[in-house]
Amino acid sequence: MDKLIKKVSKMELGNPVITALVGLVVFYIGLKMFSGGMKSMGNMEHLSWFTGNIVYMFLGGIVMTFLWQSSSLSTTAIIALVASGAVPLPAAIAAVLGANIGTTGTIWLAGLLVSDGMPKGDTLRIAMAHTGVNLLMAMTLLPFVHHIARFLGRF
Repeated sequence: MDKLIKKVSKMELGNPVITALVGLVVFYIGLKMFSGGMKSMGNMEHLSWFTGNIVYMFLGGIVMTFLWQSSSLSTTAIIALVASGAVPLPAAIAAVLGANIGTTGTIWLAGLLVSDGMPKGDTLRIAMAHTGVNLLMAMTLLPFVHHIARFLGRF
């Protein structure tokens, strides 16, 4: 398995622009497939205690994004679940706010890797600013998710 990972990590298509474009296409196809799979999960009554609670959905958005290290994937899943009717709009808004918090884990992880331990200097300041802004936004908006959902329901 380690040999396969090393081969894939060293794989290059020659031109870095082509490599980046191929990566974006593969990522997009993966998101479309994931979204389609999530839409088919429309009947999740056994999780109604979770999907009906905005605090649980907020925390779930944080954990899901932190584990996947992809707010795009988390948001795609949330949108697909709303489109299928499995998750109400207020809970989805709370989950997206949580995903914005969870995505700060990526910058902390990157900071740990480039700093050989706890981020220092500008790396620490960037991580703190990213986390602080997302926390401030989430804590400011979370009490109003029902009002936001009602407003967005007009469209």
